[in-house]
Parts: sequence; C-alpha cells; structure tokens
Amino acid sequence: MTLPQTMRALIQKQDGYSRASQRSGFSLEALDPYVEMAAIDVPAPGKGQVLVKVARGAVNPSDVMFIKGMYGQPRRKGLPAGFEGCGTVVATGEGAEQFDGKRIAFVTGNSGYGSWAEYAVADAAMCIPLMDGISDDDGASMIVNPLTALAMISIVKEAGAESFILTAAASQLCKLIIAQAAADGLSAIGTVRRDEQIEPLKALGAAHVLNQKSDTFSSDMRDICRADKPVVMLDAVAGPSSAAVFEAMGRGARWIIYGRLEEEPPVLREPGEMIFLQKRIEGFWLSRWLTEAGDQERAQLVKKAQTNFIDGLWKTDVTEVLALEDAADRLANALAQPNGKVLLSP
Repeated sequence: MTLPQTMRALIQKQDGYSRASQRSGFSLEALDPYVEMAAIDVPAPGKGQVLVKVARGAVNPSDVMFIKGMYGQPRRKGLPAGFEGCGTVVATGEGAEQFDGKRIAFVTGNSGYGSWAEYAVADAAMCIPLMDGISDDDGASMIVNPLTALAMISIVKEAGAESFILTAAASQLCKLIIAQAAADGLSAIGTVRRDEQIEPLKALGAAHVLNQKSDTFSSDMRDICRADKPVVMLDAVAGPSSAAVFEAMGRGARWIIYGRLEEEPPVLREPGEMIFLQKRIEGFWLSRWLTEAGDQERAQLVKKAQTNFIDGLWKTDVTEVLALEDAADRLANALAQPNGKVLLSP
C-alpha cells in the first residue's frame, strides 16, 4: 500500500503540564486553546509499533485532561492528541508484523502520534485485533472503558462485596459496569445529577439510582448503605458529594478514585473513620492495573469485552461522530451533552 506523505491531524499547541494558574476546570470550554488542525508528515512505526489508518478516534475525559496539561502524562507540542481509537494497520515495525493488515483497537501510549488524526502510531502490545461483528463505534472505545469496567468488577469481587457504589453513573463506563454487575449477580448503587437518568440505569440493572441533588440524597444513601452494606465506591467525581457518600458507608469501606469531575475538593469531616472503621482511599489508573495484571488475565478481559458487545450485553451510546475539520467548532458542545460518547472520524 502506498502511503501519503502528509496527513491531517489535531495537534497539541503546548508542551508539558499546565501551571495551576493556567487551569480552567475539568470540562472542555473550547478546543482552540489546546489543539489546532494541521498537515503533518505521516509517521513511520518504530520497532514493536504499528501505523494505523484511523477509522474512529475516541474522546475520553482523560483526553480532555491531557490536552489541558492536567493528566499524568506530559503534552508534546506539534503531535496529534487522542489516546484511543480503531482502524486498520497499514505498516509495521520490526516485531509487529503479525498485525499487518488487521483491523484493531489501539491505545497510542507514549508514541506521541494520537488517534485524532488520519494515521496513528501504537505499540503492538497496546493493540487488540477486533472480532467480526464489532462496529467502528464500539471498536474505538474497546480498550479504556471496557477493560476498566471489567477490571473494576474484578476489584469488587475480590473485595467480597455483593453491592458497590458508582458515582457519575450515567457515564458510558458506568453503563458497562452496571450491565456486567447485573449479569454477575452484583448490586450496583449509582449516583447521578438528573432525574431522567434514573430509570434508564435501573433498566440496565442498577439496584438503586439516586440523584445527588435531591433534598433526601444523604438520608437515602445512608439507608441504602445500612441495608446493602456496599464495601467499594468507584468514583469519577472526587468532590464533596463523593466524600458525603464515603461518610455514609460502613466499616472497611474503600473509596477508589479514577477521575475528577467536581472542581471543589472533597472534605473528610471525620478522619478518625480511617483509623477506627478501617476505611481507606486509593486510586485506580488502568495503565498501571494492566501492567500489574498477568498476561492470562489481560487476554481473558480482552476476549470478554468483545464478546459482551457481540452478544448485546454492552453497547456504545454515541452522542455524535465529528469530522476532524468540525472538531474545533463542535467538540466542546458535543461533550457537554450527557450520557454518550463523542467520536472523531478522519
């Protein structure tokens, strides 16, 4: 296959991390301050890497944090953004020949050439050949959310919990977790910010869904915690509402933070609970979890994730698929819509 010399890409406008004084919150107010459309050279894959012709690039909360310089990985000026996507391998480096011509899901990792472009570079170790029947929309989000969902379900099971709490429960990730929990006989307790999100999540299998803006939220959560005794809170919010839920949980509760959607920091009103009730707070980062998991466990999760989509247990709710050229004007508004994924199409 003859490759073009240049490609269109949404490239980063800054290097490194942002200073605290430059930070503007955790949502995307506009794309222009952080990335811009440009024509750049098509990269060549290095040893153990593949070059992918991108079909879809995902836009995850981690991408927004990254382009704003607020993620655990530094920006690289002039290189395309986008951690995750799917497409077809059109060139391989030494040691990655087994992926040549395959349709894959990928995470770009440290390559620097992200998925918000016509072509991306990924390490072969971060590529998943896609099964027949997986759509581009599902394939573009096959790694971060599905593997996180299965990893978190495994954490709940290892904790010996029959019930657990999810904040920001209407997110695409939490929908996957809720559906898997119901299939596995676990009770998911979700928190949301809109009443209209409650019934759809119950239809997916959530045991309880509470609106955190309700006047009775705190008392309702305490009642549920007394009855169901959830041990684990999987938290994407990391704000005052999360602290309130953690306070309502009982002895041995684990607050596992994997995101931060609230700008106001959480406050522990009774730190003594960490001592006398043996509560604890910890973080979850999928990249680290996958590194620590064994090859067999990773392979099982990858197969399970794809099977869940093919069998219909899971589906990707898509808010909008945007062309790269339209992202500057439309991405921020698309991301502000609740409950679905936004994807980019070259």
